[in-house]
Amino acid sequence: MSHPSNKSNAELGKKVHEHLLSVGLETPTTNQVLADSEEKIKQITPLFTQIMDTLGLDLTDDSLVDTPKRVAKMYVNEIFWGLDYSKFPKCTAIENKMEYNDSFVLERNVNVQSNCEHHFVVIDGLATVAYIPHKYVLGLSKLNRIVEFFSKRPQVQERLTEQICETISYITQSPDVAVYIDAKHYCVKSRGIQDTGSSTVTLSTRGLFAAPNSEIRREFLNIARQDSHN
Repeated sequence: MSHPSNKSNAELGKKVHEHLLSVGLETPTTNQVLADSEEKIKQITPLFTQIMDTLGLDLTDDSLVDTPKRVAKMYVNEIFWGLDYSKFPKCTAIENKMEYNDSFVLERNVNVQSNCEHHFVVIDGLATVAYIPHKYVLGLSKLNRIVEFFSKRPQVQERLTEQICETISYITQSPDVAVYIDAKHYCVKSRGIQDTGSSTVTLSTRGLFAAPNSEIRREFLNIARQDSHN
């Protein structure tokens, strides 16, 4: 899925980027990611052409001739658009006038489609995300959009989980946040050990969700584990 351009908040994206830098959770990047999308596509296309040519593929064949540009457009507009903080999702947060702070808000079965930064192959899984509202309540779909944004870049699952958790805490100003991801890594499934049955689970918790043996932590983990894919 490509990025919905009418649902962005570049100013909030800049603040989130600066916050993640300050806490050491930002993806390793340079200012090159700030370049214009069309310029990035223009630069990537001949580089991928060189890769295909080195592999011995016939770039005059009608099936292959447009592949370098297709790959470049896919990288920039579809699977790695989350590197561009000008495309950070709008996150509507309303004042918590209901004083809804005795339990948590949870989104489960949130799609995670990312790519391993070590081999640029697919990470495919599900996330369960929860927070306890204090000052603000976040629109429900915004939790999904935050997961999507950080998934759409080269990732390691551990960092992805922490970025989502820290960002939700930052935006909602809630100290109590939890993120659980269960995903299959195609760098494990399709190469190397070629283990098709395993999955990777990561957990990031803040506040009450991090308290050892707490009831709220147990409740969250019970729900998250029920929704893990087979």
